[in-house]
Amino acid sequence: MKISREVKTAVLVISGILLFIFLFNYLKGENLFDSQDTYYTEFDYNALSKSSPVTVKGNTVGKIKNIIFDYETGKTRVSFTVDEQLKFSKNSKIRLYETGLMGGNALAIIISEEGEIAQSGDFLKSEVEEGLVTSLTKNFSGVGSELGTTLKAADTLLVNLNALVTDNSDNGIKNAIAELNATMKSFKAVSYSINTLVNKNDEKLASVLANVDSITRDLSVITGDLKQVKLSETVAELDKTLSSVNMLIENIQSGKGTIGKLLKDEGLYDNLEAASKEMEELIRDIKLHPARYRRILSKKEIPYTPPKEDQNN
Repeated sequence: MKISREVKTAVLVISGILLFIFLFNYLKGENLFDSQDTYYTEFDYNALSKSSPVTVKGNTVGKIKNIIFDYETGKTRVSFTVDEQLKFSKNSKIRLYETGLMGGNALAIIISEEGEIAQSGDFLKSEVEEGLVTSLTKNFSGVGSELGTTLKAADTLLVNLNALVTDNSDNGIKNAIAELNATMKSFKAVSYSINTLVNKNDEKLASVLANVDSITRDLSVITGDLKQVKLSETVAELDKTLSSVNMLIENIQSGKGTIGKLLKDEGLYDNLEAASKEMEELIRDIKLHPARYRRILSKKEIPYTPPKEDQNN
């Protein structure tokens, strides 16, 4: 069967028109081969545009299809499409929210698991999420008044600062800067003097530093020697010695041993005191009556002669 030239031309024209329609819708974000469900909602005002995204938990699942103003209710009716694979109940809400500070608005499906599954063509309830710009718009009057108060305070601060700067008294900032300048000059002079002193005594300072280095080395050697000394054993021996001394003192205090008995025995003390007195009396008697003891101290036998005092008695 032979196809005429007119039929071929018609087929090419129709194919071109279909291809143009497909490409045009593809550039708009629509895919004619995808199966999508259409749902409806409404708002008190319009803040959307066609092809605005429809999201679920931040993921794009569809787009706005059409926006129509309802003259009877005075509300904006919005139709949007989502992928047919997305399933949600009729109790889900469509939320209008801002996509960014400088961006536009979008719709978000707040999915609810309760209720029947929504079908294509159903009407869903809507809500509006207040964004940053809307909040600032509502509170702009309060912000303006607070800003005016802040500007007045800033103006007062600048006036006081200007008065402080132009004040030539002792409390003025000019005087403070002058004193600071004088202090910096004095510090500069002191620094110059110190630098001159260091330059003149460079050799002496080097010698002092060398001596300090030598002393540090000696201390390091002494420290090393102290590390090698068995300090713990020495301390242990000292502890034993102190324990022995402590035990000796306790024995003396308790009256044990010769020294303890001498210190604690009162009878011995009394005897020693009595013997001391008798010895003192004996020495006194020897001094007073030496003739009585000649016979004992002499090698020759001397007869005993009573003293005159005894003869008179």
